Amino acid sequence: MNVPYVVIPIALGVICGILGYILGKINFKNDNLLSASLQSDLDACKVHTRSLNAKILKLETELAIKNKTIAPTIIPFEASLASDALGKKIKENDLKIVEGIGPKIESLFVKAGIKTWQNLSQASTEKLQSILDAGGENYAMHNPSTWARQALMAYQGKWKELKDWQDSLLGGKE
Repeated sequence: MNVPYVVIPIALGVICGILGYILGKINFKNDNLLSASLQSDLDACKVHTRSLNAKILKLETELAIKNKTIAPTIIPFEASLASDALGKKIKENDLKIVEGIGPKIESLFVKAGIKTWQNLSQASTEKLQSILDAGGENYAMHNPSTWARQALMAYQGKWKELKDWQDSLLGGKE
C-alpha cells in the first residue's frame, strides 16, 4: 500500500473542513450584523409610520370639524327594538355593539372623535385602521373592514339585519 495515496486525500479533507468551518463562522457573523441593522431600520420605519398615521388622523379630525357646517340627518333610536333583536339592553351610540369592538378600542375611537354610530359608519376602513395602528401593536392586529357597515345598520335601526350578520361574523371579520 502506498502511503501518499492515503495521506493526501485525508489531509486535503481536513484542510477543506477547517476552511469551510472558518468561512461559515465569518459569514454567520456578517449575517447577524446585517440582520441587526435591518431590524433597527424596520423599527425606525414602524415608529415613523405610527407618527405619520397620528398626524393624518389629527388632520382628518380637524378637517371634519371644519366641515361640520352640514347638519346630519338624525334617525331616532328605539331601545326596545334594539333590545328585542339583539337580546340585551342597548345604549344609544354604544360602539361596543359592533362585532370586534371592545371597551379599549371604543375609547381609542372616542379620543379620535368617533363617538356615535353615525360617525363610525362614515369612517373609512383606512381611517379606522390608522386609529388602531396609532394605538399600538395590540390594536393594529384588528380588522375594521366590517365595522362601518355594522354601525350603519345600528344607526339606521336595522337590528334584525345586524344581528343576523353578526352571527355569521368571526370577531368582526367576514
